Amino acid sequence: MSVIIKDIQRNNTEIIRVEISEFKGKELINLRIWYQSIENGAVVYKPTQKGVALSIDKFNELQEAVSKIAEYLHDKKFGTTPENV
Repeated sequence: MSVIIKDIQRNNTEIIRVEISEFKGKELINLRIWYQSIENGAVVYKPTQKGVALSIDKFNELQEAVSKIAEYLHDKKFGTTPENV
């Protein structure tokens, strides 16, 4: 089972795929770099070994980290000193 959440364009030939996948019966949050390949004249993406898989129970911590990134970028944009994370 694999559910693609979002593909983020990394460059002309690579994407970062965010998906929910399963490995050995456990659900994972998988962030992995995929590269373009040509098969039978069609462009397809294939996964690389570069990436990270987190247990689904780490979602709240991941969400907290992304929120802190948003705060940091907001502070930086408006010239305030970003708080120590």
